[in-house]
Amino acid sequence: MIRNIVFDIGNVLAGFNWREYYESFGYGPEITERLARATVLNPLWGEFDRGAMDEEVLLGKFIENDPELEQEIRTVRENIHDMLGRYDYAIPWLQGLKAEGFRLYFLSNFSRRAHEECAHVLDFLPLMDGGILSYQEKIIKPEPAIYRLLMERYGLRAQECVFLDDTPQNVEEAVRQGMAGIVFRSREQAVKELQKFGVTTVL
Repeated sequence: MIRNIVFDIGNVLAGFNWREYYESFGYGPEITERLARATVLNPLWGEFDRGAMDEEVLLGKFIENDPELEQEIRTVRENIHDMLGRYDYAIPWLQGLKAEGFRLYFLSNFSRRAHEECAHVLDFLPLMDGGILSYQEKIIKPEPAIYRLLMERYGLRAQECVFLDDTPQNVEEAVRQGMAGIVFRSREQAVKELQKFGVTTVL
């Protein structure tokens, strides 16, 4: 029986709007794609979320990925306040699940800067019963240790948990750890799939 629902944050409970954010500086498609390959779509972005690397060192490595875009990379990294966007459904959805008696947790690859500079988007966090942001623990999904830490910290049984994440690899590891998993594509799709596990909320 599912008792606990574990959510990723980015593109599940809040929008990770990197493309719109980069385009807001007036960059065209070519520059936007190059910026993405040097930063958010680069494996180094995982180290940003891990929180173990000095910020200036990490910035330097992003610049090394595309030295011609040094100024653009510095510009978009100055303040990431608008890189996350609010999903209006997040709070009502979580409130509905809590009213049904489910316990709610978050498990998200998340940087310190995003936590601080995008706090205005994270107004749903007080509804959660707990959770883990990767930068605070220096481990990231899909490393098995981060799933085990969530279980141990909150005394959860994996077979009583369902995990929602927009990244298939992260869901696959959750399933290997004994949880049920849903690859999130939309709230409507997730609500329908949750019904298979006995989790009912109004669409």
